[in-house]
Amino acid sequence: MTNKVALITGAAHRIGATVARTLHEAGMNIVIHYRASREGAQALQAELNARRPESVVLVQADLHETDKLVAMAKEAHKAWGRLDVLINNASSFYPTTIGEIDEAVWEDLMGSNLKAPLFLSQAVAPYLRESEGCIVNIVDIHAERPLKGYPVYSMAKAGLAMLTKSLAGELGPEIRVNAVAPGAILWPEHEMDELTKQRIISRTFLKRQGSPTDIAKAIRFMVLDAPYVSGQILAVDGGRSLNS
Repeated sequence: MTNKVALITGAAHRIGATVARTLHEAGMNIVIHYRASREGAQALQAELNARRPESVVLVQADLHETDKLVAMAKEAHKAWGRLDVLINNASSFYPTTIGEIDEAVWEDLMGSNLKAPLFLSQAVAPYLRESEGCIVNIVDIHAERPLKGYPVYSMAKAGLAMLTKSLAGELGPEIRVNAVAPGAILWPEHEMDELTKQRIISRTFLKRQGSPTDIAKAIRFMVLDAPYVSGQILAVDGGRSLNS
């Protein structure tokens, strides 16, 4: 994977940062996208460039501004003159109550979780065709079974799951498109009580919480070791999605 390039959206923190570290360790150059987390992105860039000089660059963009995604794709490609991988990781996540949902909430959740991955994938497709690259989307196990209290988020992730399968057909044979669906990996940034956490863990077959590294390793597999896999969604959830 030496000198190959991955663009990762929302990569300054949490799962995105772990994915960046994992693909960088595999030899890839990394384009870290961020919206407002400039300090976090710069810190990760410095960390990885200290390991391998001039191997990480930053791009800033609000993914809701669809008309700027083509320019973002060009900037990512320009860094090393190629682009091999797109990881659609950036996501908004928060509850929405029926009766109180407005268009702003709809646009935000659908925009970050579905609209931006579509239009960014479309923008990078010409570069990925050149390199016979791939796209990996971060879906969610709740794309299949809705998370109570999160209807708009669940719908958006369901759309992203279908987008994964649709793009696999539209962009093949040159570009592979797959997805990873996390389960109990990181708790939401808003407060969640311990009883709720334990209830979620109890529904997994492995009876434990996963880690961002589990997601990053699954993505690494999709990128490096699955040349005959496309249109697939891999659940990384300790078996929770099988437990009704």
